[in-house]
Amino acid sequence: MSKIIIKDAVKKYGNNTVIPDLNATIRDGELFTLLGPSGCGKTTLLRMIAGFNSIEGGDIYFNDTRINDMDPSKRNIGMVFQNYAIFPNMTVRDNVAFGLKNRKIETETDKYLNLMQIMQFAERMPNQLSGGQQQRVALARALVITPDVLLMDEPLSNLDAKLRLEMRSVIRHTQKDVGITTVYVTHDQEEAMAISDTIAVMKDGVIQHVGTPKDIYQRPKNVFVATFIGRTNIIPARVENGSIVFGNGYRVEMDCLKQTSGQEVLCSVRPEEFVISPDGTEGISGVVKEYTYLGLNTHYFVETDDGQKTVEIVEESSIEDELKPGQRVLLQVKKHKINVFNKEGSVNLVRSEAFYEG
Repeated sequence: MSKIIIKDAVKKYGNNTVIPDLNATIRDGELFTLLGPSGCGKTTLLRMIAGFNSIEGGDIYFNDTRINDMDPSKRNIGMVFQNYAIFPNMTVRDNVAFGLKNRKIETETDKYLNLMQIMQFAERMPNQLSGGQQQRVALARALVITPDVLLMDEPLSNLDAKLRLEMRSVIRHTQKDVGITTVYVTHDQEEAMAISDTIAVMKDGVIQHVGTPKDIYQRPKNVFVATFIGRTNIIPARVENGSIVFGNGYRVEMDCLKQTSGQEVLCSVRPEEFVISPDGTEGISGVVKEYTYLGLNTHYFVETDDGQKTVEIVEESSIEDELKPGQRVLLQVKKHKINVFNKEGSVNLVRSEAFYEG
């Protein structure tokens, strides 16, 4: 297995720089996910690690070995693609064994057919398999050669919702069983949260935040990460004497802001971080515009009295009747969970060890 070290990596297409100066360390045996919107550079970086894309600057190492100019076939990687890329004219068994035959080793096929629970399909052709089964074949074929690194490029995007959930679990458990260093690319935030040890959120070729799923969700480093991971409401406010003051005067004292005053800020309040108070004296005042009942939870959309913002709130559904459109409410916040950014949205003022309650 390998630790991957990326130092000052640069990728250019002509005069267009798509990855300007990227650094990352992927620990031996972890599942590291590159997450971001389309065009952010995540697949480009994966292909640089694989050797399919050239590197215009910086270095990439597997452990202590610099691989910049190493042929892809010499890097000992396994690759799983979005479109499965299995051979249509070969049986499942022959597809899985293909890499072994090329390496003159033919002992591991049954092990990985059993690991991926496809032994019963061993003599079938790919066109007789479902999408999920084909992806299991592709994963078995990638692992059977015992690679040092496994690279996965949006492997679940062609599957329906139910199969995606199933394959998430398969990938997570298989990766842990085998203990292989894995780099996984996706644009699906929930998928990344479900399977990853570490997530790197990318935008415009730059890593915005590297951390555990919990850290990235609860304490995002900037507004882009806060809005990209999950759902959130961004509300302008100001800091006065260690308290957040919202537009209508609702004040929330926060210990981490005691040294800050007179600063315009942006507050990130996730839907579950609001508390609706139908009766009360303190809070952000507004009117319920609509609601959606989804069984376990009910989603409310409330227009604040300043008319500048409609915020989303999620509450566990109750036996009693829901709040109705037109009903006035006060919204309070769970101060230990909300995040506060500078006016530009580039710095999270709450990210301090003293305040972090993770």
